Amino acid sequence: MAVQDETAETAAVAVSDPVTPPRPHDTAPLNAEETRALTVVRRLGTVGTLFLAFGSLGAGAAPIANPVMDIPVLRLFARIPTVSLAIAFTGVGLLVFAWVLLGRFAKPSRERLASRGQLSRTLAMWVAPLLFIPPLFSRDVYSYLAQSEIVRRGMDPYALGPAIALGQADPFTNNVSGMWQQTPAPYGPVFLRIGGWLNELAGNHVATGVLLQRALELVGLALIVWALPRLATRFGVQPATAMWLGALNPLVIFHLVAGTHNEALGIGLMMAGLEIGIRRLPVRVKGDIPPPLAKGELLFIVLGAAVITLGAMVKINAFLGLPFFGVMIARRWHGKIADLLRAAALMLAVFAVVTVALCLGSGLGFGWIGALGTPGIVRSWISPVNELASLSGVLGITLGLGNHTDSLVSIIGLIGYAVAAAITVKFLWDSFRWRYRPIIGLGVSMGAFMMLHIAMQPWWLLWAVIPLAAAAGTSRFRHAAMVVSVVLPFLTPTTGSTFTGRTYVVPFAYLAGIVVIILAALLVRHLAPMLFKRSAPETPVAA
Repeated sequence: MAVQDETAETAAVAVSDPVTPPRPHDTAPLNAEETRALTVVRRLGTVGTLFLAFGSLGAGAAPIANPVMDIPVLRLFARIPTVSLAIAFTGVGLLVFAWVLLGRFAKPSRERLASRGQLSRTLAMWVAPLLFIPPLFSRDVYSYLAQSEIVRRGMDPYALGPAIALGQADPFTNNVSGMWQQTPAPYGPVFLRIGGWLNELAGNHVATGVLLQRALELVGLALIVWALPRLATRFGVQPATAMWLGALNPLVIFHLVAGTHNEALGIGLMMAGLEIGIRRLPVRVKGDIPPPLAKGELLFIVLGAAVITLGAMVKINAFLGLPFFGVMIARRWHGKIADLLRAAALMLAVFAVVTVALCLGSGLGFGWIGALGTPGIVRSWISPVNELASLSGVLGITLGLGNHTDSLVSIIGLIGYAVAAAITVKFLWDSFRWRYRPIIGLGVSMGAFMMLHIAMQPWWLLWAVIPLAAAAGTSRFRHAAMVVSVVLPFLTPTTGSTFTGRTYVVPFAYLAGIVVIILAALLVRHLAPMLFKRSAPETPVAA
């Protein structure tokens, strides 16, 4: 039987029964009333994504040569951008509302939960309207296309920005935000090489390139949907709970699908690598005598590490999965320092071999290492580090010390990295000492690095939320993650920037959306009153 590491919370139970890993408690399927309510929730979310899809035609990050302008009726949305923004915000609110209601059927303390199939079909329904729309919430996909085009034309994306490599008048360059037209690509060679192949199919059609990039990110989403419930089962978390919080999360739908961010592929490969790597690990709990290597165990460990490395060659963040995977291996062996060193050596060896093979095989070399700092040129207004530096700069001006904001950004940014590194080392050690599940340490460490980065973006937090969804079964974590997932989608306009400079229209868009959402809530309450009944308080469930 495939296994997983135990936490300190379940160690006592596990030691008394060292043969059986913690498993989620058995649940029954939804009854007829709950199934009808689930159908209402599913349709509410689908209506939300339909609103978002139509609103994107006028309020999305459309390409400069917008093909929608050639389509009768649909081009009307592009001519009424203020109304389109209100429609898009309404769609965001409806989907977030539907997701919160869906969480009722994913609470681990319930006797009846939505099945994996029901949740997968719900995700498919919510994602389907967003497959063929302009990108939303960000213009990053145009940078992907331009950098991939540089690769396709045989140039170095790590040495040249789109403006120099392709020319300022090139259609791929035109659609890239001005701040990124001169910068090298910060992404791994695997992602850019695949992007170059996709650009071969798209030719010079930017809109087609966007759709192909979205198809690539759907592969990453499929990997998340495949790995997440399996990992959750191994860690004693209900698969329905993990699916709801991780795969159906509004941030996933808005930013990984509609926004077409390569986090989908990077996270998907990291999660799939973890699942593959632990498939053959036998049961091992603290104090238990480790059994000999199981058949195929070492092979699956190497395969898992290789897949995680593949994710790192899409986006380097996935690399952090390797040290925590190494802790899982060391704990499975004898749990000694020597085992930790052997596991670390194995992870480094696999990473080095796979990285060299991919960098040389792609023909792009190792230039990505020097370009990793590119995202740091942006200061995100939702980044705690940036806000602290800005406030410190204002304080300096007030005290007559001058404006030293730029210097403070660098200094506080370095302090943020140091704090995140310290948190990572602490959780690596505590995980090795059986105080936490290593995958929880991975999620917390990812969250620290994302939160303490000067350019933090809402979708970056998915690097933390998705691993934690697979292993953190406490109601406190779920409630905190739910609040974050509800608030963050409303902090970024659907265009990915200020609304053409006319920010005064945004409050009116919010107001229109609130009115529609209230009306939708009244309708849902009429159709499925059970969704608004107070549920019984959660009780701890033994693994």
